[in-house]
Amino acid sequence: MELIIKNLSKTYPNGVQALCNVSLSISKGMYGLLGPNGAGKSTLMRTLATLQDPDAGIVKLGDIDVLKDKQSVRKKLGYLPQDFGLYPKVNAEVMLNHIAQMKGITDKNQRRQLVEQLLNQVNLYQDRKKALGTFSGGMRQRFGIAQALAGQPSLLIVDEPTAGLDPSERNRFYNLLSELGENIIVILSTHIVEDVRTLCSNMAIICRGEVLMQGKPNDGLGKLEGKVYHKLINKSDLEQYRGDYQVISTKLIGGKLNLSIKSYTVPGNGFVKRPADLEDVYFDYISQKIDPDSFL
Repeated sequence: MELIIKNLSKTYPNGVQALCNVSLSISKGMYGLLGPNGAGKSTLMRTLATLQDPDAGIVKLGDIDVLKDKQSVRKKLGYLPQDFGLYPKVNAEVMLNHIAQMKGITDKNQRRQLVEQLLNQVNLYQDRKKALGTFSGGMRQRFGIAQALAGQPSLLIVDEPTAGLDPSERNRFYNLLSELGENIIVILSTHIVEDVRTLCSNMAIICRGEVLMQGKPNDGLGKLEGKVYHKLINKSDLEQYRGDYQVISTKLIGGKLNLSIKSYTVPGNGFVKRPADLEDVYFDYISQKIDPDSFL
């Protein structure tokens, strides 16, 4: 099954164009949608999840018209939004059973088996009797995946799933998403480059509603290889360097800025060549649209 998005556009009543002719082809596996906050990622995710309509465009999941046949899409869809509510005093087992019932699983024994299977899959079975309000951030996200999988979807959408997680919880979440991506389409919307670098074999970079790059992460790396240089500078000199070089990103290290630039020739002036990474690819594309310092 393949998800095809063609010329999707959306402008809100306040004049903000959230999506501008977005076209993507997404097959089974992990697909990363990378962009800064406000890039249009959540608008795209909500549209794919049938929660809002675009102004124009076409979306098809296999032979289903996503924009016209929303009920059919919802039977094949799992969605974990950036913020989702939980009943804090209800335990995980009861809540997941209720969600499975709402998704049309009416047989009590079948539902019980599914709930047990899902809680084991996300490593929450031992916590099934605990109130959801006592869950850590990582446990909440894993429960979010369990509820998204309750209908056995062929398309799973997760929006900013690792924001706020500690490193150990993030690794557990990485492993879970990688496992799921072996069998279904998983779209991972995030502004965290590490998420895409770790998980995704295909990706797109989006900013101000436009797709700036799509393909395999290595495609972007190949275009930058041999062209990235860096140097420690004083913060007060940044504007001068901006005028002289194509700045990719800056990082504050010990009171000084580690300035990374893209150059097709050896820049000299103390710059040292270094291997390009996916973060460079991301910043290089995003800086075409907005000031890099505004999203560092």
